Amino acid sequence: MQNIEILGLIAAVCTTSAFVPQVFKIWKHKSTKDISLVMYLVFLAGTTLWFIYGLHYESVSMILANGITSALIVLVIGLKLKYK
Repeated sequence: MQNIEILGLIAAVCTTSAFVPQVFKIWKHKSTKDISLVMYLVFLAGTTLWFIYGLHYESVSMILANGITSALIVLVIGLKLKYK
């Protein structure tokens, strides 16, 4: 594995793990009143496109980070719709 891909994996862990507390907070409080649905839909589009880009270039860090983050975003969107 190239050094730059290791750097990408470290970045992936940082950015993806930074998103997890928001998901837990929503889950715990069962409230999404301050969450913008439009922002999360646009964010999902972006992470999905980055995921596809990562697949094209066979970048493990991009695939993992954006795949996991996209799944978390889908969860937030689902909770947003559930706790309207």
